[in-house]
Amino acid sequence: MITLWIDADAAPRDVKDVCFRASERLALPTILVANQRIQLPIGHAHLSAVRVEGGPDIADRYIAEHAVAGDVAITADIPLAALLVPNHVVVLDPRGEEYTAESIGERLSVRNFMDSLRSSGVETGGHAAYGAREKQAFANALDRALTRALRAR
Repeated sequence: MITLWIDADAAPRDVKDVCFRASERLALPTILVANQRIQLPIGHAHLSAVRVEGGPDIADRYIAEHAVAGDVAITADIPLAALLVPNHVVVLDPRGEEYTAESIGERLSVRNFMDSLRSSGVETGGHAAYGAREKQAFANALDRALTRALRAR
């Protein structure tokens, strides 16, 4: 059985809700990992939470160490995605973009470049607001990724 991993420290509530519904519909083990306490909704038998102690990258490290080939992970953290993709974990960001072996290197380079700009004081802006369109794109991408992953098992 595959596991759905959620990098829960920064996942939008809408993303978690979509994942919770998918977890119940597919009886899919779903693990939320964060460095703070996570309140799980009542009535979701397949959800669990892991609270890790330490800095902000400890949750990422936990997911990277425990996710296995065929699992699906949800994260906006590009360095985490760069660890998971080579291990054949399907990785989606909260806007529905799938990180692939072909795209992750470029995404990591752009992320590092933007990080260096921000650290030198350049204002780089950010993502547009997360709304209904982004939620729908994520839900569609998650459905496609889970369908592929379940067929492959």
